[in-house]
Amino acid sequence: MQRQACRCTFAFFVVKIFIPMNTIAATILDGNKIATQIKAEVAEEVQKLSAAGIRPGLAVILAGHNPASEIYVRNKVKSCQQLGMLSENLTPPDSVTTAELLQMVNELNSRDEIDGILVQLPLPPQVDSKKVLLAVSPEKDVDGFHPVNVGNLSTQRPGLVPCTPAGVIEILRRSNIPIEGRNAVVIGRSDIVGKPVAMLLLNNNATVTVCHSKTKNIAQIAQQADILVAAIGKAGFVTEDFIKPGAAVIDVGINKVTDRSEFERFFSGDPAREKSFAEKGSTLVGDVDPHVAAVAGAITPVPGGVGPLTIAMLMANTVKACRMRRGPERQARS
Repeated sequence: MQRQACRCTFAFFVVKIFIPMNTIAATILDGNKIATQIKAEVAEEVQKLSAAGIRPGLAVILAGHNPASEIYVRNKVKSCQQLGMLSENLTPPDSVTTAELLQMVNELNSRDEIDGILVQLPLPPQVDSKKVLLAVSPEKDVDGFHPVNVGNLSTQRPGLVPCTPAGVIEILRRSNIPIEGRNAVVIGRSDIVGKPVAMLLLNNNATVTVCHSKTKNIAQIAQQADILVAAIGKAGFVTEDFIKPGAAVIDVGINKVTDRSEFERFFSGDPAREKSFAEKGSTLVGDVDPHVAAVAGAITPVPGGVGPLTIAMLMANTVKACRMRRGPERQARS
């Protein structure tokens, strides 16, 4: 069956994905390949800085013993090592206080060899997370959460941009999906993803609408989108009736499915997912129902879509912070 003429086609970074029978499959945007490309570029930048006697450094604070956070941090440290960057992992106990973490952050702020500071969330419940995050120097805030960097983003000034939203833009850009002049809808308004990705799309000359839990008629609004970004944290929330035929759909959500009936709703007839679910008792689904691939022109898979870009952009942010703080050009001006 031929794809209807009204649908856009995208030919970059294509991978196979299960699509229910009797449907037309969207082009799948492979985040792993794009992340690998970005990391290769970062490695080249690290080599250039190393030749000038500068080694980018990232420090990660992981408080307590959250299994998911431990995996994330381990992957970040591994990426630093692979790219030739300095990495330092600080692991205070669950009992750590706000004052102790503030002291730790302040010490990292003063260390010249540390270019990026990442405070892994969530922090233990007794800790004032906002106070700790605000203590990170804006020039070392590789998460891009500090109000100074938020202000830089909104006014299009040089600064550090949140990693996941930056990854969304890289997926679109490197897949030759136009942003300028397109209608973009962002579902979700979090400070971490929804708001910054909306601002990045706006800065790239899209016309942007932000929807959230209080928005009425979300599906009808979403149907106007040439680019739809789902970041609302609800498994399979975006269904086929949300999608304009041929739209690019970027799924930021990662949700764990353990219920058999829910699994059947999303993955019935998918032998690979069935095997994995039987072995592990769970699988992952994004905020977008996989059946959306029958309508969309391009879509990111879960896993393997936006997720890998988050770490890649963290590495890129660390090198960017290094260049802004102590790169050869800055040293020459000093």
